[in-house]
Amino acid sequence: MMTPSASAGTDLPIAALLRDRLDHWARVRPGDTAVTFGAQAFSWGQWRERILRLAGALRAAGVRHGDRVAVLDLNHLATIEVTLAASALGAATVPVNFRLSAEQVRYILEDSRPVILFHGAQLAEVAAAAGADTLVPRRIVIGGDDEYEPFLAAGQPDEGADAGPDDVCLVMYTSGTTGRPKGAQLTHRGVNAHGAACCAAMSLGADSTIVVAMPLFHVGGSSYAQVGIHGGARMILLREPAPAALFGAVASGATHTFIVPAIIHGILAAGEQAIAAFSGLKSISYGAAPMPVPMLRQALDAWPETDLVQVYGMTEISGVATLLTAEAHRDSAHPERLASGGLPLPGVEVRVVDPLTLKDVKPGDRGEIWLRSAQEMRGYLNKPRATAEAKTADGWIRSGDIGRVDDAGFVYVLDRVKDMIITGGENVYGPEVESVLSACPGVSEGAIIGIPDERWGEAVKAVVVPVPGAEVSAADVIAFCRARLAHYQCPTSVDFVEDLPRNATGKVLKRALREPYWAGRERVI
Repeated sequence: MMTPSASAGTDLPIAALLRDRLDHWARVRPGDTAVTFGAQAFSWGQWRERILRLAGALRAAGVRHGDRVAVLDLNHLATIEVTLAASALGAATVPVNFRLSAEQVRYILEDSRPVILFHGAQLAEVAAAAGADTLVPRRIVIGGDDEYEPFLAAGQPDEGADAGPDDVCLVMYTSGTTGRPKGAQLTHRGVNAHGAACCAAMSLGADSTIVVAMPLFHVGGSSYAQVGIHGGARMILLREPAPAALFGAVASGATHTFIVPAIIHGILAAGEQAIAAFSGLKSISYGAAPMPVPMLRQALDAWPETDLVQVYGMTEISGVATLLTAEAHRDSAHPERLASGGLPLPGVEVRVVDPLTLKDVKPGDRGEIWLRSAQEMRGYLNKPRATAEAKTADGWIRSGDIGRVDDAGFVYVLDRVKDMIITGGENVYGPEVESVLSACPGVSEGAIIGIPDERWGEAVKAVVVPVPGAEVSAADVIAFCRARLAHYQCPTSVDFVEDLPRNATGKVLKRALREPYWAGRERVI
């Protein structure tokens, strides 16, 4: 089944390169505040001047078209500035996950081969242990004995002119829930198409103030920052999404933010004062991990005047692919759509394909979600085979997600292809069961995994985090599910844990949950 989207319109001039929109706002609104980071604040005109100087400094340091520079730090203005400056020279920026081990950082440095590594002072030991001194020609420290600001200030303003729309501007390494991460190469054309579509769909523009709280090594951080620049919004960049920083940003006049459901869960659990603090936001976008419907209903009740916007996407499509609007969230005629990822963004096409036959399934049937858009990546860095597996010759990106599309075009994401459980010939999709599981009294959150079963091939197991102080048994959980689900979908056993393992972006690591049960078996998980 294929679902096209409507085209987007805009009154802004077309942005061919990443820095074009920054140049536009610096020309028409030079004195307006563009970005705030801690004690730093720059107008559009001032910020453009910094980017030009940084571009000159990078050129003087030997950065050329096709090169890559890397940034290893918690969220810092330098990451966004390096991205804008390097891209004007035709170079790409690699934001490295600061939560990785030294060995994992080394892998990314070996794979991307940056000519310069900018790293936070507090991550100097990680950079050294990762072999940065031998793998990267030059290191520049951010913060501490700061080398970044003097490096930038010494640059001669450089307008750039070496880049083209299809050049790579960002290499975003996938979160890597299985195996080694892959570097998705995002282009000027793709990131700008994403920015234009998101601004239109999120009602985000020059009168908005966005909070960038997600880590910049993730598209929820870097791509969201570019969405703000595209729309001319004032940006408040947070070092990390600590509660005090988030509340401070909202109190300072923020109107929009993008956060993961785990943060929303924390705010709701913190009580009335925290909930009230966030009520000043015009819009809260969320994604990167599933939002249980009971929690979503709680959020809708807690913030009746705030637009809640759910997004579904992936690194390989520069970020957002589908969006559930604020109106759809509160559409009493279609409450079932709260479980959907919404409609495709303008310019995004969706197909649902049988993963075995590679043919489109019938409307409403389940299959793998495929996406096609100008937002798509060029491919994975240094991995032509993985690129060919993920991207078809005619531009479709295979998401790896199982889903369906309803008669109105709403996209429902059911599970990962690799996480789908097959028990007795029946397919079980974790999120469907987890939505019920999260509503069980005494359950804070839970995950569904498949474990070996000699008769059925796989059996359904629930891994549950109980509410502190609650008394809930495995029998309670199983009985609750059996009253609401088909028998084959229900867990046959329950494990209780204090926390669910997650990757850096909040996704539950089901592979880690399954590993003890599948160790020594032939199945690859």
